[in-house]
Amino acid sequence: MPGLNTLEGQSMKQEVFLPDDYSPAEDEPFMNDRQLEYFRRKLLNWKSELLAGSRDTIEGLQDGTRNIPDVADRASEETDRALELRTRDRARKLVGKIDAALRRIDEGEFGYCSVTGDPISLKRLDARPIATMSLEAQEKHERREKVHRDE
Repeated sequence: MPGLNTLEGQSMKQEVFLPDDYSPAEDEPFMNDRQLEYFRRKLLNWKSELLAGSRDTIEGLQDGTRNIPDVADRASEETDRALELRTRDRARKLVGKIDAALRRIDEGEFGYCSVTGDPISLKRLDARPIATMSLEAQEKHERREKVHRDE
C-alpha cells in the first residue's frame, strides 16, 4: 500500500469534539484545539450569514428594478438601494477579514497580537474574532491614527 504513507505526511485534521455549550475559558491552555475549533466555527457561521445576506440583497435588487412613477417614491427607493449596497460592501470587506482569520487559525497565528505577539484576550476574540491586535495595541494604533488625522 504505497499510497497510504503519502497520506500520513499530509495534514489530516481530526474532528475536534465541541459541546454545544462550550465557551473558551481562561483556565485552559490558550488556543488549544477546542478553542481553535470554537473560533473556526464562529467565523464560518458569521461568513455564512454574511454571504446569505448578500444573496438576498442581489435577489432584492434584481426584483426591485421596476418603474416607479412618483419622483419622491423613486428617490426613496434609490436611497434605500444605495444604503443596502454600502452595507453589502462592508459585508464583502468583512468576509475578507474572516477569511484572513481562518488562515491565521490554519497557520497557528490566530489569537496573537500582530504587533506585540502577546495573546489577545478571549473576551476580545469572542466579541471580535477577526481582531489582529490586543486591546492595548489597538488603542495605541487608534490614538496614533487620530493624531495623524488631526494634523
